[in-house]
Amino acid sequence: MNGLATAHDAAVQMIDTSIVRVHQHGACIAGNREQHMDRSRGGLTSKVHVVVDANGLPVRLGLTPGEAHDNRLCSLLLDGLRPQTIVLADRGYDADWIRAFVNQQGAWANIPPKVNRKDPICFSPHLYRARNLVERFFNKIKQCRRIATRYDKLAANYLAFIKLASIRLWLRTYESSTTLADF
Repeated sequence: MNGLATAHDAAVQMIDTSIVRVHQHGACIAGNREQHMDRSRGGLTSKVHVVVDANGLPVRLGLTPGEAHDNRLCSLLLDGLRPQTIVLADRGYDADWIRAFVNQQGAWANIPPKVNRKDPICFSPHLYRARNLVERFFNKIKQCRRIATRYDKLAANYLAFIKLASIRLWLRTYESSTTLADF
């Protein structure tokens, strides 16, 4: 996946998470916490973190226990941004340290402010509309039953299958662009 993701469009990147329920047969391993499973309101869950490009294709993926905060893998996933990249995220990522981290790399964070934010920030609702591409990515990969519900006991196996589904999306894009160029 890393090889395919090097061709991504770096102008805009979006980050978000999605919670996945763990099936009862996937949860019967000792030390669930080490396998990125944790108990939340709905039972055992895992959380998939993703950064997608302007085409809605995944660039980086991560996995944490379901009760972890959205911004837990933010510094790892957003590391290495190119200058003048626009980062789109939801209110869960509205933290001063995230904005500073993105600004240090020469990028700009377009994140809506939380209701309790005291100092005003620069935010463009027009640019924010494109953030639905990250939600569409989750809809596409959750068409795979094995991703929509986690059956794997090991976190490495589950993350590998998410990467396989992501590679499939990348290859579909390359396939459709080459067939259009042939005509």
